[in-house]
Amino acid sequence: MVNILENKEKPIIEVKDLVCHFTVKGETFFGKKRKLRAVDGINFNVYKGETFGIVGESGCGKSTTAKLILNMIPPTSGSVLFNGLDVTTLSPKKWREIRVHMQLMFQDPMGALDPYMTIGKQVREPLDIHKTEVKTKRKEVALDILESVGMEGYMYDRYLHEISGGQRQRSVLARALILHPQLLVCDEPVSALDVSIQAQVINLLKRIQTEKSLTYVFISHDLRIIRHICNRVAVMYLGKIIEEAECQELFNNTLHPYTKALINAIPIPDPAFAKEKTLLQGEPPSPIDLPKGCRFVSRCPSVSERCREEEPQLKSISENHKVACYLFEK
Repeated sequence: MVNILENKEKPIIEVKDLVCHFTVKGETFFGKKRKLRAVDGINFNVYKGETFGIVGESGCGKSTTAKLILNMIPPTSGSVLFNGLDVTTLSPKKWREIRVHMQLMFQDPMGALDPYMTIGKQVREPLDIHKTEVKTKRKEVALDILESVGMEGYMYDRYLHEISGGQRQRSVLARALILHPQLLVCDEPVSALDVSIQAQVINLLKRIQTEKSLTYVFISHDLRIIRHICNRVAVMYLGKIIEEAECQELFNNTLHPYTKALINAIPIPDPAFAKEKTLLQGEPPSPIDLPKGCRFVSRCPSVSERCREEEPQLKSISENHKVACYLFEK
């Protein structure tokens, strides 16, 4: 087996200049292939035991980033290091050993679970595939992990249509946890659930993280959930990270105009409360045909000529805060 050393000083995940372009139908006027820039050169680190959030509107590249981290799709360029090992260059044999430690919690349990298999068989399936437990003990291990996520033992023999939405998401979580991973990537794990069930699953994730010393990469478009569960947050826009900060710093000292608009859009459960709103004008450009300068130039209320000509780079404004915007350049 590949020896993975736990090192609290070094990041558990290092994303370096990560790029993922998809070729689309049609050609440019000059006969070149057209490319959709889903992820276009991002960098970030994730440290052991933390929850690193990635937030942004639909189509910004969040889910593609999750798949790249887990080596589910190949990058166009760049690297993803897991405990110092570049997962994008590993042989199939070594990657099979590594992937035990990196798991995904899917967004849609209806799509992630097989309606023709019992919940118990699906939860224990990773043990059957990787043969990490004695065959006679695998059911017992599966029952234990189901219990740890708040499900009764009798649900082991239930089918997908016989359990609730919250129980389905708990089943997906149990299946991801049964191999005792170090990293869990959560791709919109509660977006399909009712608000009350969302709170239950989020609190469960926080408890499991403490009990099992897990590291989360948490992807969501819901800033309320991000604020509740994350330690650090990266904001994505059209394949780029435009702001990154510790969670409270991001909410208390928001810098980028796009991040301000996202936070101001969070609904307040008080009809009498008058909240200042930042309404964005214009439409986001196509990821196939990006503007020359800043990608936010068509919607930014503070655009300058420099923004139209040069793309701002993500730079540190303080020790725990980075932003890609000329408004805050030293």
